[in-house]
Amino acid sequence: MLKLQSDRYSPTRILSDPATQYDFPGDRFIPNRSLMDLDQARSLLTSRINKAYHNPGFSELYRQRLEEKLTLDSEGRPFRMLVFRGSPKSSRKSIRLIDETRREEEEALDNCKKDNQFRYLPKKESRILDAPNIINDYYLNIMDWGRNNILAIALGSETFLWNSENGRVQKLLQVGAGDYPTSVAWSGDAKKVAVGCMHSKLQLWDAETSKLIRSLKGHNGRIAATGWNGHILTSGSRDKSIINHDVRASNNMISRIQVHTEEVCGLRWSRTGNILASGGNENLIYIWESSKMSSSKFLFRFNDHTAAVKALAWCPYQFDILASGGGTADGCIKIWNIQRGICIKSIDTKAQICGLEWNRHHKEIMSGHGFSGSENQNMLCLWRYPSMTKAGEIKSHASRVLQLSQSPDGLTVVSAGADETLRFWEIFGPPSNENFPISELNSLLSLKTSPLR
Repeated sequence: MLKLQSDRYSPTRILSDPATQYDFPGDRFIPNRSLMDLDQARSLLTSRINKAYHNPGFSELYRQRLEEKLTLDSEGRPFRMLVFRGSPKSSRKSIRLIDETRREEEEALDNCKKDNQFRYLPKKESRILDAPNIINDYYLNIMDWGRNNILAIALGSETFLWNSENGRVQKLLQVGAGDYPTSVAWSGDAKKVAVGCMHSKLQLWDAETSKLIRSLKGHNGRIAATGWNGHILTSGSRDKSIINHDVRASNNMISRIQVHTEEVCGLRWSRTGNILASGGNENLIYIWESSKMSSSKFLFRFNDHTAAVKALAWCPYQFDILASGGGTADGCIKIWNIQRGICIKSIDTKAQICGLEWNRHHKEIMSGHGFSGSENQNMLCLWRYPSMTKAGEIKSHASRVLQLSQSPDGLTVVSAGADETLRFWEIFGPPSNENFPISELNSLLSLKTSPLR
């Protein structure tokens, strides 16, 4: 067998005699990759820190001589044999930038995988509170968790504040005979609570002193939905109207809209405060621009649901995405793109949807369910977004889930059930090493200062 010297490799010479076989590691153009450490070569080329690499097969004297030959000219002055300079006219991203982007994407994917590995649904509640006399009515919105970490809840004719940090219960108000609260909403600064009532009263209460600040007029039917946008309080009523109140002005009504043909039972302002979504008992959703509400011109009208729309929730990380849920005859969760005005996803849960809450820490959405002929009745379901595949389900309430609300840190969700319980779920955040005992407040009705047992 003829063995060529490495300095005489030539494709022409090799191909000139096909019958002759040669044993060589590669050719003059393409080396044999199996003999190369490509990972090390790439690391040496792309590393920001110029670390010296020494082949243990060469002596120190040889390395010094080699370095002098490569870095010094014949007169001993420093020079560089090859200098690479990027063209200022080039619009291509550097390879290093591309590599960094890929590395960041890989790290994000790894973190996502790690998160998914530890995601789970709790087997039981972290806490249970009794909620006697809670009104079993799908259309009402009688619970809200404020930024001050205090939960406001209406039970019968009374409204209470429960401090989740110390467990203290405070009675905020009690309305007159034959009347009861039908909607409750904290202001953005968590200093005031808006309470709408069955007999069309709308009141502002001071959360610290439990004193009535003022009454707002304009409706002539029960007020089932309220929502804050800065100093603007928006209310929706059985009289089919939506009213925007400026709580700073003596003449509080700044606009009145009457486009819904049935009771307004759902109201949600977007996180940016420029878009309002309203849902009605006539199965419609209206999307409003705050700057154009006085003209009663809506941005979009969605009629895809086939039952009343109470559950509305804006995505916390995509400001133009809205989730909505329909009543018993519909049972669908729909995801809307408000920029394009279209439904981008729909999932049939086959159960009444009474509440929706987005997970602010993972791409998920939680739904609370009521009446149904399916297995989802009275359940809590967790859905992955945007695929809307079911991540898990919890059945703990003995009756339908009336409403959901979320803690200000986005880690806990509370569900209010027609079984007269409030159940707290550590479902949205990372797993905790603590073992939360189930706790109850005992005989709250017997204590006139507290509503929850």
